[in-house]
Amino acid sequence: MQQGQIRKALSGFYYVYSDGKTYQTRGRGNFRVKDTTPLVGDFVEFESDNMTEGILKSIAPRKNELVRPPIANIDVGVIVMSATEPDFSTYLLDRFLVYLEGQGMDAIIYVTKIDLLNKEQEKELILHQGEYQSLGYTVLLSDYKTEKKSLDLLLEVIGGKTAVFMGQSGVGKSTLLNQIMPELALQTGEISSSLGRGKHTTRHVELIVVGEALIADTPGFSSVELEEIEEQDLPDLFTEFLANRDDCRFSGCMHLNEPNCRIKELVSSGKIKEYRYEHYLQFLEEIQNRKPKYQKNKK
Repeated sequence: MQQGQIRKALSGFYYVYSDGKTYQTRGRGNFRVKDTTPLVGDFVEFESDNMTEGILKSIAPRKNELVRPPIANIDVGVIVMSATEPDFSTYLLDRFLVYLEGQGMDAIIYVTKIDLLNKEQEKELILHQGEYQSLGYTVLLSDYKTEKKSLDLLLEVIGGKTAVFMGQSGVGKSTLLNQIMPELALQTGEISSSLGRGKHTTRHVELIVVGEALIADTPGFSSVELEEIEEQDLPDLFTEFLANRDDCRFSGCMHLNEPNCRIKELVSSGKIKEYRYEHYLQFLEEIQNRKPKYQKNKK
């Protein structure tokens, strides 16, 4: 029995990287019985007498799993935000951050189109950069007053981790991936002025070695749903709430109307940004109002 990682899935074949070689394999029928689909990023056991006729035997437990792109065991999500066209949005950024926190993934924020800003807009963006860095996030501005090129800095921050790129349509995810991996030649689309969003094309998913990193070769989702986040878990997905939760009078404080809530005190004093707290309230209401999911009975 050999061990490896699925680096590409295409036309029913799974390409497993093991000890410097790539094996073409197929899944066993028992995966279908268990309603399990092997994913790119899975760590697997397989049997193979040659490089083209391997059989997947088992899949190791996943630390996380994404739907778009269908991929597992991701260490870091690179959130690509544009400074303008579309405008920089702390609301969208916070949605991505909460989602990644919920998936146990690190977040890197990469902001494009800095050169299109006027001085006032530039000042505001740098202010936001400082705010998110104070929360512990890495925020990189594309080629802006840095000694190293921003892409080199980005790869340096990713290090030896497995990464996927995500962000609103039209922010330049495909352009960025093309710069990092020119061999991809991903199609990019200008923003549709009528729809206000970019075009995109769907491809198979592959993890490609770039320096020490493994990077998914296709852009991830442009919006995120909070369906997997439970109401009681949401407060801990805001890093500044988590850091101060033990100072609230009640354990399990939801930071709404409870007395002696430390988080609300910090919001009032300006030590926690009011827009972050407003976004928390919006996400909480969304989670509270979502319709329950009903599982179909299997026959």
